[in-house]
Order: sequence, then C-alpha cells, then structure tokens
Amino acid sequence: MPGTPRGRRGSSVTARPKLTADAIVQAGLEVAAASRSGVFSAKELGEKIGADPTSIYRHFKNKGHLLQMMLDELTARCVASVTAPPEEWRDRLRQLANTTLDEFCAHPSVIMELTTLTTHGPGEADAVELVLDAFTRAGLSSSEIVQHYALFSLQLISSATTIARRRSEEHGADLADDTDAFRAWFDAPHSLNLSKHPRTVELSAQIARLDERDLFRRGVEAVIESAESRVVPDRVTGAS
Repeated sequence: MPGTPRGRRGSSVTARPKLTADAIVQAGLEVAAASRSGVFSAKELGEKIGADPTSIYRHFKNKGHLLQMMLDELTARCVASVTAPPEEWRDRLRQLANTTLDEFCAHPSVIMELTTLTTHGPGEADAVELVLDAFTRAGLSSSEIVQHYALFSLQLISSATTIARRRSEEHGADLADDTDAFRAWFDAPHSLNLSKHPRTVELSAQIARLDERDLFRRGVEAVIESAESRVVPDRVTGAS
C-alpha cells in the first residue's frame, strides 16, 4: 500500500514505543513486586521492557540511581494514598505510615540494595511537606515541628525497612495474607540461663507474641502522642 513503511522483502515496520525514564521506573516496580526478592534484577527489567538491560543506563547514571527513582515513585504513591483532609493531621500521618509499610514490603529489593534512602525527588519533597504541614497543624512550635518530623521519619523509614528486609529474607510472605505476613517480632534464644536472664525467661513468651505491624503502628502513635503533649497553647492551626 502506498505510504506504508516497508522493511526488507516488503515486511511492514512496527515502530517500538519510545523508552522513557518513567516507563522504566514503572516497569522496574512491577519487576520488584513480582519477585519479592531482596535483589533487583536488571536482566528481568530488560525482559520486561523488551530491551537490552544496558539501554536502561541511557536514562539513569547507574543501578543505584534507578533504584532511587523507583523509591521516589513509591513515596509519591504513598503521598497520593493519603485521603484524609489536611486538618485531620493525625489520620494523614497514619495513612502515610501504613501505605509506606505496605509499599516497602511489596518492593523489598528497592530499599535493600540502596545505601541511602534519600532520593531528592518530587515524591520525597511531597512527603516531607505533608509531614511538616501535619505537625504545623498540630500546633507545635517551629523547633518541635522539625524534631517531630525527624522522629516520625526515623520511625517510618527504619521500621518499615527492617520489617520489609526481615520478611523478604525469612518468609517471602504475601502481603495480602495479613494474618501470616506479619509474624512474631522476636524469637527468644533456644538456650537461656535462668540465673543470668530471669526477665527474658519470664517474658519471652509474651515477647514472642508481639506482632511487627502492631509494633510499627504503636511507634507511629507514640510520635503522634508526643506531638499532642507539646502543643503550644493557642497555637493549634487550621492553616491552608
């Protein structure tokens, strides 16, 4: 047919969709979610996008840079999941925390191969703004806002990372199975000396019943309660 691009021997030429950085990031997250492994495979990503894995590095400096951008996209998704209105600052923090734990556990290789979880990307910037705004609306002084932002971020990132790493290495559990995915937080040593470790012997059974997700949520609530206890009188704000 006139005007139709032809290849050799008259075969039609099908243009391959342009490979973009965003498309690679989205495909990378699909690969990470499918494997639930602690190791991210550039080879599997290449197969996913239908290109040689080396083509990825036309868009990213190296594998670490790609993983940073994947983490930033996860962070953006977490921020987008927050549906509570700004004045409901406690619920906004809870929603951000719960989704972060879910996303980290669903994509463990994204965080386990990075040496730093700072992305300097738009997703991270939006998350920082959300947390700072929440503690501002709580009515804290500027110094307390900053301190509680740091406390919340530390609790959120370190705990979610630890849980995701542990589950990936020990269980590979499916996040959808909430009763099985988050198991006992602590396994007591097999051999305990009653004279040297009396409290551990006494309480080990109770410690073994602790649940990772429950502990994570309790940590978040502790930061929220700390903020509530430090509200400056007459400073509770409903600022837009």
